[in-house]
Amino acid sequence: MGAATGFDPVVEHERTRAALRAAVPRLAGLLRDVPDGGAPSGLPGWAVRDVEAHLCAVYLAYCSAFTGEFDGWDDVLPPGDGPFVERITAVNAKAVGIFAEEARARPGAAVAERGEGFLRITEGLAPDTPVPTPWYGGSVVLTLAAATGLMLSETLVHGLDVARGARLPWRIGPDEARLVIGQAFPTMMPLALDVEKARRARVAFDVAVKGGPRLAVVVEDGAATVTRDAPPRAYDCRITAAPTAFLLIGFRRVPLWRAVARGGIRAGGRRPWLATRLTDLIASP
Repeated sequence: MGAATGFDPVVEHERTRAALRAAVPRLAGLLRDVPDGGAPSGLPGWAVRDVEAHLCAVYLAYCSAFTGEFDGWDDVLPPGDGPFVERITAVNAKAVGIFAEEARARPGAAVAERGEGFLRITEGLAPDTPVPTPWYGGSVVLTLAAATGLMLSETLVHGLDVARGARLPWRIGPDEARLVIGQAFPTMMPLALDVEKARRARVAFDVAVKGGPRLAVVVEDGAATVTRDAPPRAYDCRITAAPTAFLLIGFRRVPLWRAVARGGIRAGGRRPWLATRLTDLIASP
């Protein structure tokens, strides 16, 4: 894998905050420009306003981790700690219903207010500040760095969903994608692992994102670890990826075959055919 390059977590966290600070008003403007909130979005079964309602819920949830302003979790969270996809799907469905009217009444406004609120509330906090996220599981606590990366991913990817439905332009730049991959993926990939599919798996992936970061993804015995800039070791499959392509594959917005055909993904190593296993093992709601 080569020598570890290392990165400064404080600097990268601030870069992620800056990217989020730029993306939030861009998203709010896109939502205001949508001519018909009832039009289908890029997500099957969701209208554009459903995507906006989901974003309102996401932004409020992360703000509330610090302010406690939302106390309705008993009405939103499913009982117990079920499989990741089932849990997030259930939370998303209920959240869309709760925030649908606000999304209809104030297109873009609530998203802008809450996105800016998150940045204001977390100003000056260390990247390793704990952030409770009960929607991922009752005991799941992320770092602020991972939470900020996820906020950026929600903003960018759902912006794409809105733009696809409204036939409006939306760009996810490679630097933005790199920040999401570096800050959020090492935390979220193990959480999103399909445990049943991974129970008998034993495979190690070297994921080299062009321009960084580099992730060692090791799946064995129903668990996954994702290490950034890991020491050298033997890998079964090496994946070289353009950052935006890898981000969109991870969120199931672009099929793997299309990214391969366009040169965004290339597999190598001892067992290159295992590249397709990665998207099969890591679930996405």
